[in-house]
Amino acid sequence: MTVDVPAVPQPTIAIAGEAERFPVRRIFCVGRNYADHAREMGHDPDAEPPFFFTKPADAAVPGGVLPFPARTDDLHHEVELVVALGGGGANIDRAEALGLVFGSAVGLDLTRRDLQADAKKLARPWDMAKGFDASAPIAPLTRGLPATDAAITLTIDGELRQQGHLSDLIWPIDALIAELSTYVALAPGDLIFTGTPSGVGPIRPGETLVATVAGLPPLEVRFEG
Repeated sequence: MTVDVPAVPQPTIAIAGEAERFPVRRIFCVGRNYADHAREMGHDPDAEPPFFFTKPADAAVPGGVLPFPARTDDLHHEVELVVALGGGGANIDRAEALGLVFGSAVGLDLTRRDLQADAKKLARPWDMAKGFDASAPIAPLTRGLPATDAAITLTIDGELRQQGHLSDLIWPIDALIAELSTYVALAPGDLIFTGTPSGVGPIRPGETLVATVAGLPPLEVRFEG
């Protein structure tokens, strides 16, 4: 019996002011890349190199109304600068890394914190805590990068929950790209979530989040009950 192979569309994200869209190949995230966030999670920011995890490409979704994720009673927000690569390679020299950047956007690394805590306790992978459906909302990309000292914030129903500056990154963008490229060969279409400042916390059904990085389009997400 012959079975037709389904046509699977490639995930894409919007580019601000353009009809063309950016095709997403892979999503990489770096953990604990702001000192205050590392401390609030119980870690010493001076004691470890960057570490990475992934989300599926179709976890990238635009802002708007999203369903509240299943299998969690403790969904957390993590506002982040997202970098989109227009070039790639392995063992990239740090001096060349920023030349590979296509654009940037503000995004949310959504985390089912209760599932993550259980996985840590049992020494199991984090995949279902981090890589679930619609776990990476992203605003439209802007070509290039924001200022290195740009403010990054998140509010819930108008109340400020997270704030910091990109200058607070422990590992700046060029260093992240260079380090990640020693693990995998990077390629056009890859996204890198660069870490979140302190203040991560729970999201309730019905709440509206607004995430910002100065100089970039904001991201607004409301979660259905």
